[in-house]
Amino acid sequence: QVRLVESGGGSVQAGGSLRLSCAVSGWPYSRYCIDWFRQAPGKEREGVASIASDGRTNYLDSVKGRFTFSPDSAENTPYLKMNSLKSEDTAMYYCRAVVGSVGAGGYCNGRIMADWGQGTQVTVSS
Repeated sequence: QVRLVESGGGSVQAGGSLRLSCAVSGWPYSRYCIDWFRQAPGKEREGVASIASDGRTNYLDSVKGRFTFSPDSAENTPYLKMNSLKSEDTAMYYCRAVVGSVGAGGYCNGRIMADWGQGTQVTVSS
């Protein structure tokens, strides 16, 4: 059974940085695609960034240049490094694991193997 655990959130001042991790266990395939979404109170969930094992990535326009994926350990998916955080980045962040790659729409395209862990809270104060 595939399980997801998001971690790395916290409270920071505007301009600060955080590193989010999506730990995937029980993954039976060599390829993967990870979507990161976020949801702020009273707002709809929005896609933030996606990365696939073939190297394809996609970022929400408002985070381009500030968020980037970086390699984690060989046993885990790349972590999402968030720099120059703004108050509007405040939200609960979730990841989703897909067998596939980043599609034309910017999200992972394929079979969803694990859909949202418990999330990790990011709070940015100005």
